[in-house]
Amino acid sequence: MLGLTVTPRFAETDALGHINNTVLPVWFEQGRHSIFSAVHPSMSVDDWPLILAKMSVDFVAQIFFGEEVDIRTGIEKIGNSSMVVKHEAWQRDQLVARGDAIMVYFDYQTNQSATIPPEIRERLAPIMINA
Repeated sequence: MLGLTVTPRFAETDALGHINNTVLPVWFEQGRHSIFSAVHPSMSVDDWPLILAKMSVDFVAQIFFGEEVDIRTGIEKIGNSSMVVKHEAWQRDQLVARGDAIMVYFDYQTNQSATIPPEIRERLAPIMINA
């Protein structure tokens, strides 16, 4: 899995002193940056080929301010036009959240999904989670 270390900001806490539940989708998106680069190396938004179809987050344990969080990201499955991205958040060597994101290879001009080309599948292969 790809790794990213996040240092929680004070502004990301809630009234109880935990990391707010709205923050994890942002951290998980940041974890997908390498996937974005593999799919679209130029990272140009003028011809961006991805769209988020679904996202879920399961909160496993409390996440605290003042301690780094490791975000782990990998691709579980690649279909014809979509991929399932898995995320995990770890703090103090404990799984604190996990989630899925379904990304669709998308043609914004036709407003339809498109087949993921073979060269992109090859670039994504190293990010696949081994079963």
